[in-house]
Amino acid sequence: MKNLKLTVLAPLFFLLASCNSQPPMATVEYVDIERFMGDWYVIANIPTFVEKGAHNPIESYRLDTDGTIATTFTFNADGFDGEKKTYQPRGFIKNAQTNAEWGMQFIWPIKADYRIVYLDDEYQYTIIGRNNRDYVWIMARSPQIPAHIYVELENFVTALGYNSEMLEKAPHQMADIQ
Repeated sequence: MKNLKLTVLAPLFFLLASCNSQPPMATVEYVDIERFMGDWYVIANIPTFVEKGAHNPIESYRLDTDGTIATTFTFNADGFDGEKKTYQPRGFIKNAQTNAEWGMQFIWPIKADYRIVYLDDEYQYTIIGRNNRDYVWIMARSPQIPAHIYVELENFVTALGYNSEMLEKAPHQMADIQ
């Protein structure tokens, strides 16, 4: 029943959230999509209702032969020893010139706005944003990042027009990370 609720509510939620009058959010100039694939640890975010209370959140991407991105989002619900949750939306690259604008599909036919708005040269840190400036994800290739890097990324999020007071740091416990 819980998955049925998610199946019904998630698309409606993202559809309503996509009504926006703000100008489009700029993305990075180019993403080497194969290099972007792999595990990204959620360091902080403005969480969706699914992510509230997430511990050890990890977003994993794999490029499929059809050009879509198999995505696996895993976390422990409400604590490090909480129930393991797994969601598998599919990413669709909407701008093949930059590879930075995606549609993220949790259920057909709705594809939520998903934009790579920051990516360092080493592909160690990224920020995923949305035109509505309602949700944002600061992610890294490791579960812990230096404090000064976090401050820089948080400042970038604020400069995009987000309320950084809504950012929540995601708790990670090293022993539980696969």
